[in-house]
Amino acid sequence: MPCTVFMNATYTLKKEERIFKKKEIERIFESGDSFKVFPLRMVFILNPSDSPESIPSILISVPKKKFRHAVKRNRIKRLVRESYRLNSFELKASLQEKKFNLEVAFLYIGSEVLTYQEIENAMKNALELLKKKLP
Repeated sequence: MPCTVFMNATYTLKKEERIFKKKEIERIFESGDSFKVFPLRMVFILNPSDSPESIPSILISVPKKKFRHAVKRNRIKRLVRESYRLNSFELKASLQEKKFNLEVAFLYIGSEVLTYQEIENAMKNALELLKKKLP
């Protein structure tokens, strides 16, 4: 029987959930904590929130040095984004419950394009670790 959290989950990724400002990106990499779940490295900042609705913000990066062709980089970003979109509802619920804002950068550190299933498993593990890091 599905849990009520899962039934009310929204599987969207809106523009408000994306990090694209240069200052925000610099702040994450300067003062953020990080950990690895192959093939992803997460750099994140947790901040207490006053608003009742806390939405995590994400950035997805794939190095040009390892993947010269934009087609491969875009494919990897699509796979990571999709796996985040489908598995982030539990993390969002935890953030709203504990009233925290999260900014996270997902960096792809693998040297080849992996299957969606492998990326999804890594994303599930990464999101589980992020949930455990909540105070």
